[in-house]
Amino acid sequence: YINVLDSLYLCISRAGRTDLIPSIKLRHCCLLRNQRCLSAYLYDRLLRIRALRWEYGSVLPPNIRFHMCSEELQWFNQYKKSLANFMRSVGGEEGLDITQDMKPPKSLYIEVRCLKDHGEFEIDDGTIILLKKNSQHFLPRWKCEQLIRQGVLEHVMS
Repeated sequence: YINVLDSLYLCISRAGRTDLIPSIKLRHCCLLRNQRCLSAYLYDRLLRIRALRWEYGSVLPPNIRFHMCSEELQWFNQYKKSLANFMRSVGGEEGLDITQDMKPPKSLYIEVRCLKDHGEFEIDDGTIILLKKNSQHFLPRWKCEQLIRQGVLEHVMS
């Protein structure tokens, strides 16, 4: 931009219109400011989309997806894949889910209520639990935390 502006100033001064230089400088500064503001806005939006992956998991609710453009959805999917590849690389054969336990748990098991029919759910000991609407269960926290974030289960506070 500097070389283009310098050549523009030179052309204007040769034409005898030096009175236009301040307005050109002002316009150029305004364009640069708008560019910085737009870049900051887009960066903040990407940070918020990245936080959605940690909050909701790999599946976004439809009401959030509705407010995202195709490029943002594409970026979300690419971030989701990158995060999944990283988690598979650090945890041995099964991988390590670093999105679990975002807050330190007070107990290993919690009581949950099913908000909608989800079907069968298997826990580590091989027990299969049928998650039907309004049923309550006492489950390992780390196994049901993802379903809580997705809105399938609700943590029942005693």
